[in-house]
Order: sequence, then C-alpha cells, then structure tokens
Amino acid sequence: MISQPWQPSAKTLAAHYHTNPQTGLTTQLARDRLKQLGRNELTTKKQSRFIQFIKQFNNSIIYILTAAAVLTFLMHRYSDFIVIGLVIIANAIIGYVQERQAGNALERIRELLISKNIVIRDGVKREIDARDLVVGDLVVLEAGDAVPADLRLVAADNLSIQESILTGETNPVAKQAKPLPANNLPLAEQRNLAFASTAVTNGSGRGIVLAVADATQIGQIQGAVETVQPKPTPLMQNLNSLGVSLSVAIAVITMVVGSMPEGLPASTSVVLAMGTRKMTRQNVIVKTLPAVETLGAVDIVNTDKTGTLTKNEMTVTKVVTPEHAFTVTGVGYDDNGHISFDGDLELAHQKYSWQHDHAMRRLLRIAGQTTDAQLHFDHQNWQLTGEPTDGALTTLYRKLTGHDPVVHALDALPFDSANRFSARLVEQDDQHVLMVKGAPTSLLQLTTADTATDYWRAQLHRLTTSGLRGVALAERRVDPSVTRITPDLIRQLTLVGLVGIIDSPREEATTAIADLRRAGVQVKMITGDHPDTAVAIAQKLRLADHVRALTGPEMDALSDAQLAAVIDNYNVFARTTPANKLRIVQAQQANHHVVSMTGDGVNDAPALKQADIGVAMGIKGTEVAKEAADMVLVDDDFTDIVAAVFEGRHVFDNIRKTIRFLLPTSFAEGLVVILSILLGQQLPLYPAQLLWINMVSALTIQFAFIFEPAADTIMTRGPRDVRRGLLSKLDTFEITYVALLISGLGIGVFDYLTRLGLPVVIGSTMTLNVIIFGKIFYLFNLRNDHPVISRYFFQNQMAFYIVGLLILLQLGIIYLPAMQLIFNTTSIAFWDGWGIPLLAGTVVLVVTEIGKAIRFHVLPKFKR
Repeated sequence: MISQPWQPSAKTLAAHYHTNPQTGLTTQLARDRLKQLGRNELTTKKQSRFIQFIKQFNNSIIYILTAAAVLTFLMHRYSDFIVIGLVIIANAIIGYVQERQAGNALERIRELLISKNIVIRDGVKREIDARDLVVGDLVVLEAGDAVPADLRLVAADNLSIQESILTGETNPVAKQAKPLPANNLPLAEQRNLAFASTAVTNGSGRGIVLAVADATQIGQIQGAVETVQPKPTPLMQNLNSLGVSLSVAIAVITMVVGSMPEGLPASTSVVLAMGTRKMTRQNVIVKTLPAVETLGAVDIVNTDKTGTLTKNEMTVTKVVTPEHAFTVTGVGYDDNGHISFDGDLELAHQKYSWQHDHAMRRLLRIAGQTTDAQLHFDHQNWQLTGEPTDGALTTLYRKLTGHDPVVHALDALPFDSANRFSARLVEQDDQHVLMVKGAPTSLLQLTTADTATDYWRAQLHRLTTSGLRGVALAERRVDPSVTRITPDLIRQLTLVGLVGIIDSPREEATTAIADLRRAGVQVKMITGDHPDTAVAIAQKLRLADHVRALTGPEMDALSDAQLAAVIDNYNVFARTTPANKLRIVQAQQANHHVVSMTGDGVNDAPALKQADIGVAMGIKGTEVAKEAADMVLVDDDFTDIVAAVFEGRHVFDNIRKTIRFLLPTSFAEGLVVILSILLGQQLPLYPAQLLWINMVSALTIQFAFIFEPAADTIMTRGPRDVRRGLLSKLDTFEITYVALLISGLGIGVFDYLTRLGLPVVIGSTMTLNVIIFGKIFYLFNLRNDHPVISRYFFQNQMAFYIVGLLILLQLGIIYLPAMQLIFNTTSIAFWDGWGIPLLAGTVVLVVTEIGKAIRFHVLPKFKR
C-alpha cells in the first residue's frame, strides 16, 4: 500500500495497482489476487479447541483437586481418584461447551452481517460478497452502502460517509476525489479515502481498493486490541483467593482427602452455565462463563448515548422564526404530530395554522429543498436513507404538509465540516433562490447586517440548554442567470429561522437507568456531543440527581493520577475522543470500581477490552467491538443490561450459597475422622462411606441451589465489594461451627450406639445417615435469608425433588444387599434408624436458624 495514498492522482494510483479507474480489474487478475492474498476478512487469534479445553483447568481450586487426585492415586485409593478426576473433567467440559456455544452464536451474527457491494470488473458492474474483494478492485458506493475495504476515491458526487466507528465524530464527513498534497494527514482529514466498516450516508462515488482484511484501518485497530491483556474476572479472582485459603487450611489441619470440596468447581460451572443460558434466551450472548457474574458485580456502567440511550432518530421539537417560537409534537421519524405556540399553556395543545404564517412557509420550503433524506416504513419501523439531520427536516415537512418534499435543485454544495453548512440552488416561481442550512454560529456570520443577531443568539442558547441541537435555515435570492454555487455567492443571507433537533431518549432506557440506580449502579454517559446538550439529555434520562460533565479537552489536560482523583465527580463525558474512553475506564478502575463498558464502534474496542466486562451491540456493533467484548446484546437493547445485572447477582448469590454449603459439610466428614483419632476411638465412617457422601452430594443435594429463585432485594441492594472476597468473617465462623456441629453429632451418635453394645456396622450406618440429614437440614437453612418456616419454604420445588432422590439413594445403600456389601452398611430399624438422624438434622436446623436470626436481625442493630 502506498504510504500516503491521498496524494497521488487517480491515474498514478491506478497504474500502481494495475487497474483502471473506469473499467476496474480484469476478472482473471482479481481471481489471482484473491488466491494469492486471501479473502477480505478480519482474522482473529482463534484458539484451538484443545487450548480452549485446557484453559478450563486454570484456577486454584482445580489445582488443589488435581493435587488431591494425584495423592489418592499414590495412596492406592483408586475410587477416590476416579471421583475427583470425574469432577475435574466435568467442570472443564461445562465451561468448554458454553464458550463454544457463545462463539457459534457470534459466528451466526457475523454471517448475517456479511455485506455485498457493486464492483466494476472488465468494465461490467457486478454484485459480489465483500469477502471476495481484492486490492485494485473498483468499488461503486451508493447511499446506504457499507464501505467494504479501505478505498481511494476516484469519483465523488455529493458523497458523505459516517466514520464515527473510527473517529468518534458524530457528523458524516464530506468526501472528494481530488488529490490532497499535505503530508501526514490525520485519519479524520483524509477526505479522499473511504475506510472499511464505515457507512455511506449521502451521494455516490467510486474508489480503488487500497487495503483489505487486516491491512485496513479497522484491521490494524483490531491488532492493537489483541495486545490488551485480559485479566481475571472478579469472581475468578475471588475463587482463586478462596482456593489458596482452602489449601492453607487443609494443610494446617491435615484433613483427609474426603474433606475436599471437589464438587465446588462443577457446581460453580453449572450455576454459571445456567445463567448464561438464561441470558441467551433474553438475546444476550455471554462469551465466557464467569462473565455473566461480572456484570452482577459492576458498580459503574459506561454507555454511549446515540442509539443506546437515545433512539438515533433525530426529531425537530422546536421551531423559531423572527416572530414566534413553536413546539412540534411527535417522536422519531413518524409523521404524526403538529405545531403549536411554545410556552403558551392555553395554546399549547392547539394546532397552529402555519399556512398563514409567511415566515413558517419560507422555513418549511427551505427545510424541504435542502434535505436529501428518504423515509419508508418497513418491519413496523420507519427506515431512513440519508443523514439523520435531513431525516428530521423531511419528517417536519411531512408532518405539516402531509407529503414528501419535491426538490427542484439546480446545483448543490455538500456539507463541509470546515464551514459547517450545506447549500442548494433551487428554481422557485421563476426565480433562483440560494437556500442554506447549517450551524447557527456559522450562518450568523454570513447574514445581512440588519439581522437581529442578539435575538437569534438568545434563541439558540435556549435551544442548546434544553438539550437540542440548533440548525439554522437561511436563503438569498440570486440573479436568474446564476446556475452554479460559488463560494462568493454564500453571503448576505437572510436567516429565516432555527429548528431545534433532539435524538429523543428511549423510554425503556429511562426505566433501565432508574432500575440500575436503585440497584446501586452508576450509569455514566460518554458522547461526542456538546456538554450542554449532553447534560440536558442526561437530565431527561434522570442519569443522576446532579449531572456534571467533563469534556475531552479537559481530560487531555489532566495526568492519569489527576483524572483518577476527579473521575468519580462526573457522570457525563462530552466531546470525547476514542483515546478518552480508554482513559475513563482506566481511571475508574484505579479507584477500585468494577466497570462495564458498552460500545459498538472500532474506537470503543480498546475500552471494551480494558473494562471488567465489555458489552457490544449485536446489530450496529462492528466485528472488532464484538470480538473485544465479553457480552453481546443481540438486539442492541440497553434494558438487557438490567436483566444481566439481575442474573449476575442471582448467579453470585447461588454460587456463594453453594460454597457456604459445601465447605462446612465437606469439612464435617474430615472432622469426623480427625476428631475420632484425637479422641482415640474407632473411626465412625469407612472410606467407602466417605466416598458415598461425597459422590451422592456431588450428584444431588448441592445442585439444589442452582434452582433457588432470586431474593426479593437483589435489585435494591448495592453491588458487592469484590475486594472482600467470597466469604465474610461471619461466613467463616458459620462454616466452622456447622462443621463442628455436624461432625460432633455424627461422632456422638456413633459413640452412643457402640457404648450400648451395638455392632460397629450399625453405628457406621447411623453416622452416615446423620451426616446426610445434617446436610439436608442445613440446605433448607441456607436457601434464603428468611426463616425456614415462611412463605418462601416451597419456592424452590426442585430442592424437594433433589432431597427425595437423595433419600431414595440412602434407602438403597442401607437396605440393598449389594450396596451393603460395597459400602459396609446394614439394615437398620425404621424408627431408630431414621428418627435419630431426623432429630440430629433438626438440631442442625434449629442452631443454624438461631445463627441466621442473629446475623440478619440482631447484629445489624448494633451497626446502626
């Protein structure tokens, strides 16, 4: 690729790439280049299936279990070795399958988004897949097309391209075909180049392909994104920390292998997998298992404005003429609505007869003649072809006149971001009229001296402080001999009026923000808009009680440390560049926030990957954004984030309950053995019985928490502090006393029965039953924070089925001769054999219920 491709002429460029600016490549040369250079597709570092599978073993608990498996093998305890090994492998399979399913879902989205483009080869126009483009191809661009590769334009007719995914600039960029002599032009000023993944909003053109696939600007950014190193999610950090603590505890108290909570990884993976499946049903694709929980831990959600919090449908809501100010009803591109006097409560609901207002007729005429937007109704929605501002003017014209504008243009001057206006020369009533629309500050400088400048500036200030973007409409009659627009023609204009345009906030976004705020999650808006406009939109969305904005230039003046010191004081970031977004996320993380970032553009990708959880848009999101993100909103609906926060918190609650259940009940088995040795008495449980307890728990009772419904308070409490880990001091105390309680009851029953002279096998069988019933009753204590006897008792019906299955298995091991032989059990009398374990379980339930009452009702009073 030429180092500065904006400089050469079209002829020189064509010669370099062996193509023709009129007839394009030959078919044979295109085939040869495709075969030699490959398809026009972004490549990603896809891991092999083997590596994806191996990654599932990368956490400290799995390391401990692996060490335990090796130890049991060396001790010739092969049954224990097999059970632990199966748990480790099952955990890996669950994580692997989920990641593969998320990847397949993303591939299906990619297939839907593959574009087709018109290409000239051998002088003939033909439609081909963008993937089949090669360097040197001559691509035809029309309004509505996606630019399929990096192009050097050789023809441009009123061509404008939306490049916000690369530059972050909201307005489309007017393009040209002539060479640019400057050196080292920044991307935003390369006006004769078009870039892959941008969109044509207006006009037409042709361009020679300069770069495809990874060599494009979007491909280079993706390469940079891949250098950002992902970090473990808060949940995985907590689990790894827990694993280290467990290994230390086990080493200290030298517990037997039977006390290892080997069911923990499998249970965690199943809980996460169920959460991801629920999110998939809600059109949210979660790419890795831990990601679903991460969004439940976030305390900041950064989001862009346009199309996410707003409809991305520009609407004229205010009109100002030299005599009056008006309000326009209706939202979006729907042409239902009317105009009424602004600020007059008595006349606010009455339609204004604009047909008798000379200034309004002139304003509407300019609006209709200077717009190129076309609207059509499709799939229950209005679809826009053209620029959003033009769409708002077309809609205004249709609302008031009842029909589409008919343009009588003699010549047109496209929008130029340097001048910030566009113009059109039209024929009207046998006269030639120059009509101009653009930024009010620009047009005010071009108006006649007698224009009421102070009046217009005051009206403009009123619009911008209301969150509206002002567009000025002006005109000038010219001599009928004038048929072309020249720069000296655009002067001495008469300002006919102002229109106030807003991208209306989504009603569902307002509701979602309110839900997140109740959940203790701050929502921060990041936009390229003017700070006054951004603040006004934020206030309409009720983003915060006190909205404060920080601009990109103000951020640029701060060091990283200074930005981190003040970042929490702001909830709106305006006039931001792509680099600002990454710094915002980094500054928030420096203050120990768990940060979510939503985005759709290439320029969002570094921030998406830096965030604790990146959320990309499935429809308007670029491939780079979706690759960098951890989660994809298939239908681009911001409200799905609320559902994800809910599910993330629900998942964490159930994982935490599982851990709080597994640790004391697993330790209780080891304590039965350790305490018996310390007390110098016979071991109450045989190794096979310890294996049974672990195996049957792994298959049944611990999975009851997977089906536990979410707590009523899940979206009214604040986010969890990830720095505190998974277990609090109270949790540790509870784990200790419950493990001692269950093991003590088991040892006590065994000692009591053997002192009565009963055979050891009966004592062991009864002890086995006591441990199992201790687990069952502790399960009902842990299910929720309410008293066990309450309206929540039957809420989780699956728990009763699981307990029923466990009891059936216990009946089998105790009364089936084959099972008795394997597990050293014997038949026991019904009343004693089941009554004593029921009594022991009741003791566990009563003690833990007292502990729960103290924890949730007594201790909080002392903290007030």
